[in-house]
Amino acid sequence: MKAFFALLAVLCLAHGIFAINIVTKSQWGGRAATSKSYLAKGLSYVVIHHSAGAYCNTLATCSAQMRNMQSYHMDSLGWADIGYNYGIGADGNIYEGRGAGVMGAHATNWNSKSYGIMFIGNYNDYTPTATQVAKAKELIAWLVSQGYVASNYTLYGHRQVGSTECPGNNLYNEIKKWSNWKA
Repeated sequence: MKAFFALLAVLCLAHGIFAINIVTKSQWGGRAATSKSYLAKGLSYVVIHHSAGAYCNTLATCSAQMRNMQSYHMDSLGWADIGYNYGIGADGNIYEGRGAGVMGAHATNWNSKSYGIMFIGNYNDYTPTATQVAKAKELIAWLVSQGYVASNYTLYGHRQVGSTECPGNNLYNEIKKWSNWKA
């Protein structure tokens, strides 16, 4: 049965009928961006982050964390929106940040050429769940299937493109096992 679903996923990807469930910005109570810059199609990089904030494992607590991050990014830092394109909660949901096709503010000098995917919480303290890992991979596969990210993309942890501990040691050790990660 597992092999059947794997084959079905490959066939859906090959025929462009791959869909994922994303908690939209309006569903988590986010504000509209004050401005947007758009990304080219077929980007070569995906950068993985952690929020370094509170852990969440329900729709309500993850939505609250997304609102908190957006408020900090917009009100304290003066950014146009939350910095990340997407967030992944320990509740097993993918949360829309800036979304697909929109430039993030997640990694200086990398924003125009990468998508920023953030795991909600501090992954020096927590280990990403199997569901979070699966959802992140599903999201990346969808971005590839829609042409937003090139199929031969390179995956980095934020610490590889900036001076930071992000995405936390536990998450960084996990993504180093993923097929598109590069040292």
